[in-house]
Amino acid sequence: MDAIESPNPRQEPPKRLSVVDQLALSAFWAASNFVWGALIIILVPAQVEQMVGANKGPVMGLALGVGAIAALLIPLIVGPLSDRCIHRLGRRRPYMFVGVTLNLAGLAMIYFSGLAGNIYAYLGSYFLMTVGNNIATAAFSGVIPDLVPEEQRGEASGYMAVMSQIGTVIGILVASFLPKTNAYFASYFFLGLGLTVGLVVSMIGIKERRLASNLEPINWATYMPSLVDPFRSMDFRWVWITRALVMYGFYSFVPLLQYYLADVIKVESPEQATAIISVCVILFAAISGYFGGKLSDRLGRKKIVYWANGFMAFMCVVFIFCRTLEQVIGAGILFGLGYGAYISVDWALGTDVLPSKDDAAKDMAVWHISMTLPQAMAAYPAGLLVKSFGVHILNVGGEMVNSYTVKGYAAVFVVSAFALALGAYLLRNVRGAR
Repeated sequence: MDAIESPNPRQEPPKRLSVVDQLALSAFWAASNFVWGALIIILVPAQVEQMVGANKGPVMGLALGVGAIAALLIPLIVGPLSDRCIHRLGRRRPYMFVGVTLNLAGLAMIYFSGLAGNIYAYLGSYFLMTVGNNIATAAFSGVIPDLVPEEQRGEASGYMAVMSQIGTVIGILVASFLPKTNAYFASYFFLGLGLTVGLVVSMIGIKERRLASNLEPINWATYMPSLVDPFRSMDFRWVWITRALVMYGFYSFVPLLQYYLADVIKVESPEQATAIISVCVILFAAISGYFGGKLSDRLGRKKIVYWANGFMAFMCVVFIFCRTLEQVIGAGILFGLGYGAYISVDWALGTDVLPSKDDAAKDMAVWHISMTLPQAMAAYPAGLLVKSFGVHILNVGGEMVNSYTVKGYAAVFVVSAFALALGAYLLRNVRGAR
């Protein structure tokens, strides 16, 4: 594997990357999504339901909201610090290493608190894990503008999309099909192992140059107000808003998917059904993601987003009328085509409208909030919304189970569809990107 060298931001521009380079660049991102796929889709919903019963929807949303607090704050601090890092390993890799170390500690604590059935310790452990993850990913987000030349960003974004989907698929399969004996021990062990392997591959494959000299130290009194500077760019502002709307629509219903399959579709094994649907969605998302990234370099990012968001919004409405697992799988596959196309241009569109290349990590951290803030805002209200339509107590195999109503889930899907459609419509305000 050839090493990738990141230039001093004040020296020569980045060189064109080979396929091997791009796979090495994406390894850590794939590993991070491996962890998140297992946690958000399978493990956290299942463990939360075991611990809190009928309050599963709001508490699941609360868990994501607690984690999103770290996702809001940490990148804003780590981004500029990594811009100025003069460590011999480079600007980004030291923070990636520290972040993954904390991430691993948080995963271990989540396992033990879940084993003890302590929901407060569970939420605290989840928060620690997200702190570590966001330290690592905040630094990693600066690698993209560091290493990828402008004319190759659509292609690189496509690789990122495919690798992230592969990581998510493997994480979901690991968490859903491993035996649940030992209270999820095997799942958390493999999550830690996968995250470590992904970090090592990227640490070896991405060889950054040390900064030639120190940059000016951060004046936090002026830095914090400067976080609003990127929003003075109209294009950045509208890309940020539209991305936030898309993520709000997505995170309104995805954390509730496992409950939807149990309460509405009446599947016997909601964890494994969730895995099957998620894998189908992600596989087709990977296909459209690969082609969408390359097409966006020629056709423009905005055209891809218009089609993708509109299609996802329509499929959210379709989910309301599904009553069998086969119908949900079919709707999920079509939703995945739209989602993959959107994700394929997500990174590229963000980097296209960055106001400052020298402050890339800081500005990307501000851009990243457009994904993390909706996580904090969407999941908890969605949980309250679905619960507000009533809770039924059902006897399933001799076990009393708390079930939400069809109307509750329909309301959530309508909210998701509206947010996705609005995200497509408002992108028309972006003038400086195709």
